[in-house]
Amino acid sequence: MSGITGLINFDGRPVKTQVITAMTDTLIHRGPGGEEFFVNCSLPDSGQAWKHISGTGNVGLGCRCLNISGLVSSSQHMSNAEGTVWITFDGKIYNYADIRKKLEELGYVFKTNCDTEVIIYAYETWGDDCVNHLRGAFAFAIWDERKKKLFLGRDRLGEKPLYYYWDGKRLVFGSELKAILAYSDIPRELDIQAICDYFCLLYIPAPRSIYKNIFKLPAGYVLSCDTNDGPRLRQYWDIKFQPQEGISEEKWCELLTEKLTEAVKIRMSGDVRPGAFLSGGVDSSAVVAIMSGLSDYSVKTSSIGFEEQKFNELPYARIMAQKYKTDHRESVIRADAVSILEKLVWHYDEPFGDSSAIPTYYASQLIRERTPVALSGDGGDEIFAGYRRHYFDFLENQLRGMMPAFFRHSIISLLANIYPKADWLPQIFRAKTLLTNLSLEPVAGYFNSVSYFGKQKNLVLSLDLRNELKGYSPLETFEQYGKNSGTNDPLARIQYIDIKTNLVDDGLTKVDRASMANSLEVRSPLLDHEFVELAARIPSRMKLCGKEGKYIFKKLLKPLVPNEILYRQKMGFSMPVKDWLKNDLKSTFEENVFNSRADIYFDQSIIRKLWERHQSGVNDFSAELWAILFFVRWLELVRTDSKIFPI
Repeated sequence: MSGITGLINFDGRPVKTQVITAMTDTLIHRGPGGEEFFVNCSLPDSGQAWKHISGTGNVGLGCRCLNISGLVSSSQHMSNAEGTVWITFDGKIYNYADIRKKLEELGYVFKTNCDTEVIIYAYETWGDDCVNHLRGAFAFAIWDERKKKLFLGRDRLGEKPLYYYWDGKRLVFGSELKAILAYSDIPRELDIQAICDYFCLLYIPAPRSIYKNIFKLPAGYVLSCDTNDGPRLRQYWDIKFQPQEGISEEKWCELLTEKLTEAVKIRMSGDVRPGAFLSGGVDSSAVVAIMSGLSDYSVKTSSIGFEEQKFNELPYARIMAQKYKTDHRESVIRADAVSILEKLVWHYDEPFGDSSAIPTYYASQLIRERTPVALSGDGGDEIFAGYRRHYFDFLENQLRGMMPAFFRHSIISLLANIYPKADWLPQIFRAKTLLTNLSLEPVAGYFNSVSYFGKQKNLVLSLDLRNELKGYSPLETFEQYGKNSGTNDPLARIQYIDIKTNLVDDGLTKVDRASMANSLEVRSPLLDHEFVELAARIPSRMKLCGKEGKYIFKKLLKPLVPNEILYRQKMGFSMPVKDWLKNDLKSTFEENVFNSRADIYFDQSIIRKLWERHQSGVNDFSAELWAILFFVRWLELVRTDSKIFPI
C-alpha cells in the first residue's frame, strides 16, 4: 500500500518538481518506506520503477511507498516498456499472477514480479475495462502519453480512497485531501451541502468532500480525462441483490465457506505473515478462525478494550485467542486518549464524526508494532444484515403495510411530533423514532433511523447556512440509492444503501485513515467482491431470520466460533463518549465549542440546549456533541495549519 498523488496540466503548462514533492510529502505516513515521483514525459529506464525524475513536462505523478516486502520489484510506480504509459498505484491485486499468465500468453514480457506492472499491461490490453479483471483493493492513476489521457480507477467496494480536483485546465488527484491542498492555489470554499451531510450522518458521502471543487471518486468507478473533454465518470461495477431460490442452507454455507476461505488465503499470501484485528465480535472472529486454519504459525492478534465494562469486549476476544492459540496482545483505552483528537483531525482531513476512529487508531498502532499487514472483519454487517436497525426496519415495513397511507401521514405523524424523546426511559417506551419512521415512506424512514440530531438536523446550522441550503437534505442521496438498488426487497434495498454510504464513507474511511496513520496495511476478506456477489444472491430470509441478523453467516461459523460469541448481543466498536462528555471531555468541549469562531456555522443556542440536556441525563446526545467538537477542531486546524491547509 502507499499514498499516491499527481497533477496534469491539460493546457500544456509545465509542472514544477517542487509542487509534486510537496504534495507527495503530505502522504509520508501512508508510505514511510520511500518517495518516488516523476515530472516529465520521458523515462531514462523504461519498464522500471521511476524515482526523482525531473523535467519540464506537463505531467507529474508522485507516490509514498509502504515497503512491505523490502523488494525493488514491489514498486508501486513504473512505466511500460516503451515509456508511454505510466502508473502510480495504491493497493494490492490478489489475482495478479493469473492476469500475468494471460498477458504473457499474449506476448508481454515482464521485468518485475509485482502487481503494478500487471496493471500497466492489463490497461494496454483491455483499456479502461482493465479494472474488470482486477480482484483486490486499489486506487491508481495511469497517464497514457500516446492518448494524452489520464485514467483513474478505484476498487469496487471503496477500500482505497481517491480524491480529485478539476478546474477545466488541470486535474489534481490524491489518496487524501491534504495532498491536493498542498497545491497552494486550489480553492478552499466549503461545500454547504457537505456540511449538512456531515451533521446528519457524521460523515460526508461520495462524491462530495467538504470542499466545493474537490470530489471523491466513488467506489466501483473509473474516471477518464483528456485534452478534448473534462473528467468522464463511469461505473464499472455495482452490487446486484438477486436472490437465488432452491438452494438449501447447507449448500449456501458450503459455498460461502469455500469462497471466504479463498478470500482469506489470497490476502495472507506475500512476503510477510499478516496479523489480525480481534474485537471479540462475529466478523473478526471468523477471519481469525479461518486464518488459524490456514496457518502453520500462531496468528498475531490485537484487541482494544475500555475501563468502562459495558463497552469492553476484551473477554470475548480472549476466548477466540485462547481457542486458536494466537499470539495475542491487548490494550485498554482510557479517557485521556481523547488527546489523540488533534492527530485524528489532521489525518481525516475533513469532518468525521465517528468516535470509533479512536479505538481503531489505537488498535492499528498496537498491531503495527509487530507486523505491517493485518486482516480485518470489515463489511460483515452490511453484507449479511447484521445491524439491529435492519431488524427494526423489517418490523416497521410490516407495520406500514397494515396502515393506510393517509393514517400514517396524519395520525401517526401527529403522534410522532408530540411524543417526547426520552433516552432515560426503558427501550420499550422510546417510541418517538418508531412513530416518526412509520409516518414516512420506507427509505425516508430508514434515513431517519441512521441520521442524527432529530428535529435539530438543520436547526443546528446557522440561519445563513440554512438559507444557503435552499431545502437540500441528505435524504436525496438515500432516495437515489434506493432507486438504484434495483430491488423491491426492503432488506436488500437498505443493504444496498448501507454499502454505498455507511460502509465506504464511514467504516472504510475510518479504517483507512486510522491504519495508514500508523503505516499499517489492512486487508478485508469479507469485502472480496466475489464473496460479496455470492452473498448478494442469498435470499433475505436467510440473512435476517426472525430477530437473528447474519443468520446464514453464523450458521456456517458454528464449527469455528463459540456460541457465546456468535449469539451474544451486538456491541459494535462503541465508545464511552457519553460519560466522557460529562467528565474528562466536559471542559474540552465547553472551551472549544462555546468559545470558538464557529458561530457562522452553528446556532449556538441549539447546541447549548443539546449540551444541557445531555449533561442532565434526559437525552444521550454523545454522537452529536462529539461530531460538533470534531468539526470545531477541524475548523481550527484549517485556520492554523498553513503548511497543509494554506489559506
